[in-house]
Amino acid sequence: MKSTVEQIRARFDQDVERFSNLETGHSAAVDSPVSLELISRAAAAISPGATHILDIGCGAGNYSLKLLQALPNLNVTLVDLSQPMLERAAQRLQPATNGEIITRQADIRELELGEAQFDVIVAGAVFHHLRGDAEWRSVFAKCHQALRPGGSLWISDLIEHSTPSVQALMWERYGEYLVQLKNEPYRELVFGYIAQEDTPRPLMFQIDMLREVGFRKVEILHKNSVFAAFGAIK
Repeated sequence: MKSTVEQIRARFDQDVERFSNLETGHSAAVDSPVSLELISRAAAAISPGATHILDIGCGAGNYSLKLLQALPNLNVTLVDLSQPMLERAAQRLQPATNGEIITRQADIRELELGEAQFDVIVAGAVFHHLRGDAEWRSVFAKCHQALRPGGSLWISDLIEHSTPSVQALMWERYGEYLVQLKNEPYRELVFGYIAQEDTPRPLMFQIDMLREVGFRKVEILHKNSVFAAFGAIK
């Protein structure tokens, strides 16, 4: 059985410090600084006049902070399961924007986002917690509805591959990355909580689903091993 929402929330409540560094907060993800940079620049290029962003699974606020470097003084809505993460994110964002900062402690599967509320939505390392196809479709459709016309959704996340032999190859490469980053026990630690918590889906599954719920254009910014950064435009 996979971890419950409460179990996932509890783990992240204890992990605020690790996610409070813009450069290393997502170090277990391959090429995290590259994805942060590409997503922030792509969002700014698509929506240079943006006024309001939504950060789903915001953690300690790294993606919002990076976006504010490219799009200053935005209104920011932060959503996360963890209240300590939300508090740290709001604290870090306050000096970076003159806009309003709104925090929502919630599960994105249950949260109402409204219609045409945001110019940019970012989701960093969060959607891999979604389970069946219906949850993926519902959350992607909810994001589409919440965006203003021309707005964009940007995702950086763990993915899997449809072909078992390719998945095995990419998983081996990811394991080598984790060993090089720290050591073999760290690899086993990361592999353990992925097996316990996560249900990633292939990149193409997500691309197809984004189109299915109504996004008119999809862009793949970066892919390395079992991680990808990509987005969709309404």
